Order: sequence, then structure tokens, then C-alpha cells
Amino acid sequence: MKRNLANLRPMIDPVVSFWEIQAMPRIAQIALDMTSAITRRQFLGRIGGAVALGGVVPALLQAATDDGTPLPLPKPQQMAWQDCELGMFIHFGMFTFKPRWDWRSWTNKPQPNDYNPVKLDTDQWLEAARSMGAKYAVFVAKHCIGFLQWQSDAYPYGLKQAAWRGGKGDVVREFINSCHKYGIKPGLYASVSANGYWEVDNPGLVNRGRGGDEKRQAEYARACERLLEELWSRYGELFHIWFDGGALTSEKGGPNMLPLLAKHQAKANVFQGPAATVRWIGNEAGVAPYPCWHTVVRRDDAGPGDPDGKLWLPGECDVPMPGHGWGWDPDQNMKIEPLAQLMDMYYRSVGHGCNLLLNATPNSDGLIPEPTMKHYAAFGKEIARRLGKPVATTSGHGTTVELKLPQPTRIDHVVLMEDLAQGQRVREYVVEGLMPGNQWEKICDGVSIGHKRIQQIKPLEVAAVRFRATKTAAEPRIRALSVH
Repeated sequence: MKRNLANLRPMIDPVVSFWEIQAMPRIAQIALDMTSAITRRQFLGRIGGAVALGGVVPALLQAATDDGTPLPLPKPQQMAWQDCELGMFIHFGMFTFKPRWDWRSWTNKPQPNDYNPVKLDTDQWLEAARSMGAKYAVFVAKHCIGFLQWQSDAYPYGLKQAAWRGGKGDVVREFINSCHKYGIKPGLYASVSANGYWEVDNPGLVNRGRGGDEKRQAEYARACERLLEELWSRYGELFHIWFDGGALTSEKGGPNMLPLLAKHQAKANVFQGPAATVRWIGNEAGVAPYPCWHTVVRRDDAGPGDPDGKLWLPGECDVPMPGHGWGWDPDQNMKIEPLAQLMDMYYRSVGHGCNLLLNATPNSDGLIPEPTMKHYAAFGKEIARRLGKPVATTSGHGTTVELKLPQPTRIDHVVLMEDLAQGQRVREYVVEGLMPGNQWEKICDGVSIGHKRIQQIKPLEVAAVRFRATKTAAEPRIRALSVH
């Protein structure tokens, strides 16, 4: 799953004009009139983190740093996404039936009848997601091979052309129905930057990535628009839309995606691309750097973020199960005991303020193998064992927040959360414990908090803990201080 971040940069400026024309209410113009000392583009840069497909949250009028600088704020759907913390990625498709085949070989392409998951059970997939505590799931509806796993009229390479279920199969529909059944928010992945059937390669050019055929390029762009409209209009509200890598702008021959997104899925969280509300963290190891900030300078930024960035774009850490690839392989390791690795990912993703999107690989029968199912369940149980029920918790405003325990208690975790509706305000902090002898001693410290900071500490007995902010952008708003 190659990320082509450089290809995203040409997409940024067209988005500004799109929002100015179609998605900016009168309040933005009022605020613009109040800021005559800055340019229009500077103003748009400042409110970039607050622009939604359906309108604008007036960040300039809501919050500011101690020196009066506007404080970036998230959209409501971004806060809802960050509260999910855990998601499951589900890679299943034609690549499942031809493991290790390189679609860039452009030869020996799989045929629709190669697709034959005789025991397909999307409920089982969502049971795996629920067992590990995932609150959302993302299904790969169309990957780089180009095979379409729903009843599509975009082009003749999909379930309509397969013998499986008499050409009437719709795995996207089954997945969405299972999400609703299990109370898990649905997401879909459909890449447009690469397509083996069309012989298109990154960043979405025909002729195997070389381009040079305007007629064929236009045909491909229209096919992409058709398939995206089908996915975004048929299955109800989507929580997460996943773009992999870069894509051509419509001005350069790519599909005109933004109007379709605004029309059909204005409330969706979007991973990467010109309408991104979520950013790639910069690796596929399931971990985020620390400190990690929810704000960035540009929409195509990846990595740790920037505390002075003006665009709210939280990070997502995507990763296969240890010992596995992105798609099922009969040789993948079924005997691994990855719990320690999974918990390390959890501490360095969710514990660094990001979401963790852990992959699942259903096999050619259409089922997640039983040994892997057990790993997901064990992961969820271990998170709950360590962090499911705090010894005590509190919240508060200001540079100091104190938590008194019911009685002196042995603890080994400290968890901090900021109230994201008020922005990410803490820049440095220390947490102290009240030790025997009524003495406060430092037990941990850090830099960024954001949605959540989880810190393992050496087990010790304390009667109280207190958070002290030592550097801030504005008065801290602590949503939760808890110990476990």
C-alpha cells in the first residue's frame, strides 16, 4: 500500500476554491471582513482545520491561544472519529484468490470466476472487530487489481461478471449490514490511483502510469466517478472513507471526486486526499512518533504533526497483524503470539493520541482464520484488563488538576485526555503522585496530550495524583485524568 504524498500537493489549491464557492457560509465572510490585516489566503489557511463539507466552524470566534492567535478546532465528525480509537481494516478481494500475484506485471490477470468465497461470512469479520474493541471498520471494496466487490456498472470487472452467487453478489452490502448489526461504524476503501484492469498506475495515469492518451484518461476518470458514486450513494452514511496514495486532480485528467463527496458523504471522515479529515501517520508499523500533534501545516502532511499548524488533521496508524501481509496468504504465520506486539502498538498509537487501524485478512473461503480470531479477542481482553476500569478519574480546567484516590492504591498507568472541543492546548506537563509521608513526587511527564496520552509507570502506591501543565498554548481543559 504505497503512499504517494507528493502527488497530493497539486490537489490542495483546487480544494480552496471549491470550498470558497460551495461550502463557506456567510459567517466566514463576516470573519474575513474583520481580518483585513491578513490576506484572503492567509485567512483561509487559518480556518482550514475548521472547514467542513457542509459548512464552517468559526474557529476564529471560538478559541485562541494566550497571545490571541486563533486555536485550531476539530469538526464534530473528527472528534467522534478520535473517540473511536480502534478500527479494523479488512483486506479481502481478488488478491485473496491469487496471493503474491503482482498486478503490475500486467499479465495473467485473475478472471472474475477466480473469485469464489464459498463460506463468506461478514458477520464473522465484524465479530472479530467487536472482540478487539474496534468501533469502526473499513472494507477494501476495490483495490489496485481493479475488481469491484459490489453490483457495479462502472466497468465489466467485478461481481456482476463472476459465477459466484450467480453474478448477484454484493459484499459491500453484506459488510455494511454486518456493521449495523454489530453496532460498528462502516468505512470503505476504493483506490482510484491504480487499477490493474484499466492498466492504470500511480497517480492515476493510463498506459501503465505513463499517460499520453487523453481519450482513455477521460474514460477512466468517468469510470472512477461512476464507481465512487455507487459506493457513496447506495449504502447509507459512511463513517470513514479511505484513499490510498495520491490521485490526479480533475484538472489533470483525474476523477472529479469532491462534488460527489459533498453531495453524498459530507459527514464522512476522509483519510488522505484533498478533503482529508484524517492523516496518515507516516508508516505502516501501527505506531505514531511522540510527541504527536493533531494539527499540521498542510493537508498532505504526514508524521508527527506540528503544534503550530493551523489545520486540524489527527493521525491514523494502519498496520497488518504481526506476521501477516495486507492480504491473506496461505503461508502467513498462524502460530504467532502477537499480544505483546499488539499492546506495544496500542500504547504507541492510541496512547500517543492517534487511532489504530489493525488489519484483518479473511481467507479464500471468506473467513478470518480461527487462530487469528483468537488473537483479536485476546487483544481486546488485554486492553480491558489493563485499562478498562480506572481506579479513579476526574476532570478539570487550569494548569493544575488533582485526583484524590479513595484510599492509597497501587497504580501502574496514568491516562490523560484533553477536551478536544477546546483544541489541543497542553505543550508540556508533569504528573506527580502523593507518596507515603505526604510528599509529592514526579511519576511521569510528557509533551503532547491531545485526545489521549497513556503512560505505563513503575508500579507504586499513591494517595493522590496531580497533573501540572508546565507549558501551554491556552488554559488547559482536561477531559480526563485517570489512574489504573
